[in-house]
Amino acid sequence: MTTLSRTVFLIDDDEDVRDALQMLLRAAGFTVEAFPSALAFLERRDQKAEGCIVADVRMPGLSGLQLLERLAAEGERMPVVVITGHGDVNACRRAFKGGAVDFLTKPVDEQVLIEAIEAGLAQLDARRRESSEADEAGALLARLTQRENEILDMVARGWMTKEIARAMGVSPRTVETHRANLAEKLGTTSVAEMVRLVLLARPPHTSP
Repeated sequence: MTTLSRTVFLIDDDEDVRDALQMLLRAAGFTVEAFPSALAFLERRDQKAEGCIVADVRMPGLSGLQLLERLAAEGERMPVVVITGHGDVNACRRAFKGGAVDFLTKPVDEQVLIEAIEAGLAQLDARRRESSEADEAGALLARLTQRENEILDMVARGWMTKEIARAMGVSPRTVETHRANLAEKLGTTSVAEMVRLVLLARPPHTSP
């Protein structure tokens, strides 16, 4: 697992605010890339970059909320912290509906901002671990034969050997043989672990 990026993509059209926040965040140990507008960020961003976005709400061309919604529509995984000097309930609701980690009003409390960014990076790290675990689980299940996959699905549903045997029209001994083979390929005899692997590799919304 690679080390989680501690990069903050700071987007604010106010140069004084931008400079002040850059100093604060760098002193807190973050790498900071600053942009004067949301459009400038979109034009210059690296699609493979990881980190946390801190974006002002009111900016010319594309607002912070519009940026948030655009990134969400594109499937962007980076967390976003929204900051504003003109916060209201509707903007706050819109920000959280768009997936914002936090909605902070200026002047931003330094510790609160740092904690919001840390929370966003922790979410990103968790999603990355889940993605990696899902890939590993998928690779394990890909080693199974079609029959072993069918039996694994039944095991994951809580079916006992005799129930599986009846459903498949085979003997319980045959089912036990298949279960032993799939356990060897998966590296576990634990039903709970098998359930976890199935859920990782085939989430409920994609399961047959």
